Amino acid sequence: MATTKNKKSGGTKKEVAKLSRWLHIYLSMLSFAIVLFFSFTGLTLNHPNWLGGDKQIEQKYKGKLNVKWVNQADTNKIAKLEIVEFIREKYKVKGAVSEFRIEDYDVTVTFKGPAYSCDAFIDRENGTYEITEIKMGVIALWNDLHKGRDSGKGWSWVIDVSAVFLIVVSLTGLILLLFIKKKRVAGLVTAILGLIISYLIYLIFVP
Repeated sequence: MATTKNKKSGGTKKEVAKLSRWLHIYLSMLSFAIVLFFSFTGLTLNHPNWLGGDKQIEQKYKGKLNVKWVNQADTNKIAKLEIVEFIREKYKVKGAVSEFRIEDYDVTVTFKGPAYSCDAFIDRENGTYEITEIKMGVIALWNDLHKGRDSGKGWSWVIDVSAVFLIVVSLTGLILLLFIKKKRVAGLVTAILGLIISYLIYLIFVP
């Protein structure tokens, strides 16, 4: 009876080890690009001046739109959709509308995207407007994607899935370590030391 139990226990351990190895290998390869991206952008995020990440191009535009869209006593009748589509079409504006503010004398429309912003100020009396568009470089774009800033729900899902992948890869790596008797203790001690060193660095250098 004891022999049968030992065989079952041994078989279960082998299956767990086999599954952990499979998950660790293939999830590591699947998330390789993601890990590389977030590792690299971790450096550029910490050093935004590297590779010209702080550079930006600012453009300004002036014009006049259909005054009936904004010159309405009832602010509910202001043509929000027409205004947004007009700006997008005429100036090829990117990003999502993050703010549409209506005040007594003007309307402000703000578009936001990774490494991108555009603000339109419209006079409600005569329909004249001024637009300021700011575009930043590729490094700034990558940094905003790393932070998930103004990147939309789709990219937010990418970040969440990436986090799950990395958690599974880490846990399966730990499980595999536990099955290697000769390196189990040394591996666990190293992991604990890594945690302690990280905490000490936080205590010493973070104000």
